[in-house]
Amino acid sequence: QVQLVESGGGLVQAGGSLRLSCAASGGTFTIYAVGWFRQAPGKEREFVAGARASGGSTNYADSVKGRFTISRDNARYTGYLQMNSLKPEDTAVYYCALRPLVPSTKSDDYNYWGQGTQVTVSS
Repeated sequence: QVQLVESGGGLVQAGGSLRLSCAASGGTFTIYAVGWFRQAPGKEREFVAGARASGGSTNYADSVKGRFTISRDNARYTGYLQMNSLKPEDTAVYYCALRPLVPSTKSDDYNYWGQGTQVTVSS
């Protein structure tokens, strides 16, 4: 059973940066695509970014393109989300998730989820 633990969330001022980490254990990380999602209060969970199992190819929600960067270190079984130029509207609980090979923008397509980490951006 794969387990995911996110870290790196916190409180930051608008324009600041945070780096989220997603540490995987209990499975073969290298066969899974990594997805990052977020959920703000009163809103549905939304796709933020995804990276293929093999690395290289990535995709992003339009709202974060040019500001967020997804990456992965297969040797460390860890995924990352570098978030720059943060805005108050980025405030949410951020989740990482895994599914086989190719990322999806649909949360239902993912097999494993972390517990989430809170990101709060003050104006």
